[in-house]
Amino acid sequence: MSEPDFPRSPTSGNVRQRSDYGKQPIGPPQSVERPLPMVETAFLASATAIIWLIQTYVPIPVLGTFLRIFFPIPTALIYLRWGRRSAWISACVTTLLISILMGPPRSIQFLMPFGLVGVILGGFWKRQVSWAISMGWSIIVMAIGFFFQLSLLSLLVGVDLWLYVNRQITGFLDWIAIKIGLLVQPEVIVVQLFAIGLILLNALLYILLVHLVAWLVFDRMGVSIPDPPLWLQTFLEYQDE
Repeated sequence: MSEPDFPRSPTSGNVRQRSDYGKQPIGPPQSVERPLPMVETAFLASATAIIWLIQTYVPIPVLGTFLRIFFPIPTALIYLRWGRRSAWISACVTTLLISILMGPPRSIQFLMPFGLVGVILGGFWKRQVSWAISMGWSIIVMAIGFFFQLSLLSLLVGVDLWLYVNRQITGFLDWIAIKIGLLVQPEVIVVQLFAIGLILLNALLYILLVHLVAWLVFDRMGVSIPDPPLWLQTFLEYQDE
């Protein structure tokens, strides 16, 4: 005599599936992003803000000049390691930290031009662009940043500081004319062109030092940037000898 067929429970067929599901290994989701980019970005942004703070409040000329070279380098390093987005985040975080520590005017002076130069250099170095192009664009940004800072300071103090710069240049040119025996008064256009030339020369020397320091430091960190021009490599090798 056959056994009667009882109706099966609708959940009885899923018992084995549930038991198998419970035996599957449970691990972290694959889409979790590693925190290393965020940690490095925050660390280098804080280091840049501390360097800016020390350079401002520690009146040691040699130390201040040396620290000034490192203003755009951390942002460029972030660009080389983690890309453009992280570099902009680093520049903005540094600006916010300086704004909290020293006030908005100081933070704006960092962002323009040093933060922007760091992003530009990182982009050029990541694409292995030659020094001539990266230095050319950086010099332009540094010169624009100088006039931006001068305008900002003029607005804050209520005095046109560009006129003050022209007076200093005029006095310097008068002194040179007297030393060489020329009794001439420099015209306004000559004074302004001479001032712009000094600004571009200062930017050129600064950007060149930034490139050299970054090339030496990044090479020891295993981060690749373009090599300097051949004439500069020859000069450096001659000095090592």
